[in-house]
Amino acid sequence: MFALYKKELQAFFYSPFAYVLTALFMLIFSLGFVTSIADLDTNVLKFSFSEFFYNNFFYFIFIIPLLTMRSFADERRGGTEVLLLSSPLSVTQIVLAKFFAIVTVFLFMIVMSLFFPIYAAATGQVIWSALICAYSGFFLWGIVCITLGMLLSSVTGNAIIAAIIGEIVMEVLLFLDRFASTRLVDVYPHLNSVITWFSMQRRFIFFSQGMFRLEDLVFFLSAAAVVLTLNVVSIEKRRWSHR
Repeated sequence: MFALYKKELQAFFYSPFAYVLTALFMLIFSLGFVTSIADLDTNVLKFSFSEFFYNNFFYFIFIIPLLTMRSFADERRGGTEVLLLSSPLSVTQIVLAKFFAIVTVFLFMIVMSLFFPIYAAATGQVIWSALICAYSGFFLWGIVCITLGMLLSSVTGNAIIAAIIGEIVMEVLLFLDRFASTRLVDVYPHLNSVITWFSMQRRFIFFSQGMFRLEDLVFFLSAAAVVLTLNVVSIEKRRWSHR
C-alpha cells in the first residue's frame, strides 16, 4: 500500500500539477487576504481568518475536483487499471493509498497558506484557537470533497467529465443550506430538518466561529468513510468485471 501511495505522490510532485494547483490555491488565498484587508474602514486592523475561510470557501472548492479528477480516470484512460486491479493489493488498499496521496497534497496547500497567519502574528495578534478551528473545519470539509471527487473519477472514467461533475456536486453541497431556507422547503419542517442536517456549510459555520464540536467532527469523518466505502464498492465491481 505504501508503494502505491509513494507512486501516487510522485505523480503529483514530479510533475507541475501539484505546484500549479498549490499556486492557484495561494493566489486565491492571497487575493482574498488582500481584499479583506483593503475593505477595512477603520484605523485598527482587524482581520478574522475564520471569517475569511467561510467567505472564500466558494472559490477554494473549485480546486478539489481538479485535484481528484485524475485519481482513477487516468488509470482507465492509460490502460493501467487492469494491472492495478490485478495487483496483490486489495481494492480497499488501492482506494486508501490514492486517498492519502491526495490528502497529502491538500495538506501541502494548507501548510503553504500558513504563511499568512504567521505573518499576521508577527505584525499583530492572532487568536490561535479560532485559527485552529477554522483550519480544522476547512480540512475536514476538504477530505469529504476529496472522497466525492475520487468517487466521480472512478465512475465516469474521464478526468474532464469527473472535474465538471465534481464542480457541480460541490456547488450543490455548498448551497444546500440556502436551499433548505427557501419557501419551497420551509413549508415541510421534516424535509427542512433533514436537508439542514446534511448541510456541511451549516456545520462549517461553527468551525468558522471558533467552536469545535464533536458532533460536526463525527459527521465529517463519517461522511468521508461512507463515500470511501462507495469508492471501494465501485472499484470492486469493476475488478470482478475484468475477471
